[in-house]
Amino acid sequence: MRIALLQDTAVPLDINHNLSLIARAAERARSAGAELLVTPELFATGYAPAMIRERVSTETVISARERLADIARESQIALVHSLPGDGPADARPIQGTLVSPSGETLAVHTKVHLFGPEEKDSFIPGEDAPPVVEFGGLTLGLLVCYDVEFPEMVREVARRGADVVLVPTALAGGFTGVTSTLIPARALENQLTVAYSNHSGEEAGLVFDGASVVAGPDGAVLASAGAGPELLLAEAGPAEGGRAPEESPDGPWYVQDRRPGLYRRWADA
Repeated sequence: MRIALLQDTAVPLDINHNLSLIARAAERARSAGAELLVTPELFATGYAPAMIRERVSTETVISARERLADIARESQIALVHSLPGDGPADARPIQGTLVSPSGETLAVHTKVHLFGPEEKDSFIPGEDAPPVVEFGGLTLGLLVCYDVEFPEMVREVARRGADVVLVPTALAGGFTGVTSTLIPARALENQLTVAYSNHSGEEAGLVFDGASVVAGPDGAVLASAGAGPELLLAEAGPAEGGRAPEESPDGPWYVQDRRPGLYRRWADA
């Protein structure tokens, strides 16, 4: 499957502008043969947690979600987008959603690990396991941003057969090790593909790292972006974790060789 990642600069609370960037990226991605476009965390609203809590209404969130489904349908491409939940402003999570080319919602993940004081003051964390869903002949897992930095999250979708993990993110502050080291490690240790789509430029006083990346099952970087706006393209295939050890030269059969009962015993002790 050919996957596209949008990396660009959103304008906080200018939803029309931000959706137009997504719509143009969807058209370009489809023209380049991509079946799926991943967009960054909270890109439609811009990444500005306090401003979102104070000024983005439930009606605005619902409208943006409907318009994103329209973009997927009009461009005939599957789309991963990220929005606040549509509940009360003081009890909203951050969500990632996978929409089919017909505009149907295929999966929703509520971000489990909130990052930093502003995000924790503005949103509530999720508690449900991340979803996995079949699309385009592959099994896709969905996480949001900081979630991928916890090995348990990626291992959970790998355990349930994910070939590809899709991650809208908002990485700022020069955490270059996340994209250069951690994302390839998550891919390698679970023998699947991780697609990580970030903002670029400055939004609401934050300077985003860019460096969106797709890492394959052997940990090799399949595609990576620089610091500025970019549409990244990469080919993603089946995970390698289900192959017999003698058929997998790049590493052990990590998911199948786990010993979870032993790990639980250690934790209980």
